[in-house]
Amino acid sequence: MTNPKQGQQRVFIGLLILVSLAFVWLLLPFYGAIFWGVILALIFLPLHRWLMAKLNGRATLSALLTLLLVLFLVIMPLSGIAASLINEVINLYQQIKSGDLNFGLYFEQAVAALPPSAHRLLGMLGIDGIAELQAKFSALITGASQFLATQALNVGQNTVDFIISFCIMLYLLFFLLRDGVALSDRIRKAIPLDEHQKQHLLLKFTTVVRATVKGNVAVAAVQGALGGLIFWVLGVNGALLWGVIMGFLSLLPAVGAALIWAPVAIYFLLTGAYFDGIVLALFGALVIGMVDNVLRPILVGKDTRLPDYMILISTLGGMTLFGINGFVIGPLIAALFVAAWDLFSGREEEPR
Repeated sequence: MTNPKQGQQRVFIGLLILVSLAFVWLLLPFYGAIFWGVILALIFLPLHRWLMAKLNGRATLSALLTLLLVLFLVIMPLSGIAASLINEVINLYQQIKSGDLNFGLYFEQAVAALPPSAHRLLGMLGIDGIAELQAKFSALITGASQFLATQALNVGQNTVDFIISFCIMLYLLFFLLRDGVALSDRIRKAIPLDEHQKQHLLLKFTTVVRATVKGNVAVAAVQGALGGLIFWVLGVNGALLWGVIMGFLSLLPAVGAALIWAPVAIYFLLTGAYFDGIVLALFGALVIGMVDNVLRPILVGKDTRLPDYMILISTLGGMTLFGINGFVIGPLIAALFVAAWDLFSGREEEPR
């Protein structure tokens, strides 16, 4: 015979699961705003605590000051870059569409400069001539530019949704900074694990978020800025756009910004612009590449303790499933996966 208390407990657990799922479903339209509110709160919580100590424990005022610093030092500069980027993407697409910018011609010049052995290799691969290769390349570039232009226009058309999400993020960030410690304690008490397991998992969660955002964003910003700068110096069209793309690609370890600057350097060398090609190749390998080799292990590797192949796969998978937010969500899921299995196997690290 079923114990009445057990039956009540089962009903309560079912109700708890149901209302939790309903609440998550309710928040889904603004998951991006909520996600970045939580991420920014974790990143800037040490600053909030420092300000609170200087202000004699006045949590509300320190949270407000931290929010203003985030707004003026992080969000507003990024918004300015984003606006310039949208304009550059649209202008680039219009130039390609009108024929003022002909990537197919550039590609034809590069292919024509290849040695005879390279042309024989293309023939073996089933590519009979430059025209066929040029057509494929032109179609790829046109499709990519059209996609970027469409996304840029969508951002402009969804201004109201963006403003609402932005306000929700700032509103949530303020309360997470002010009340985040108390909320974290409540969440920790609600997790049905022993204290050591909860401490290990929550520490891993916080560490990975801070390391991923702090490290990856720093590396991406520096590499993108350096890549855009050298493109601007060498007179490459759309230097800001290519800089942002290089910064985005630098989020992927072992791949990175070389996917952009290396083909451009090869094009310069093949078309006789030897000085530009050598400068770009040396700058890319010694300066842009060095940033990745020096900063990433310092800011990311030591904190996440994830191998490069796992970071690469989890980042790509996260971006595929969650868009731009995936560069944080993917490594976070991977790190929690490793932490949970370490706990299960008894090989977890001692809490710090």
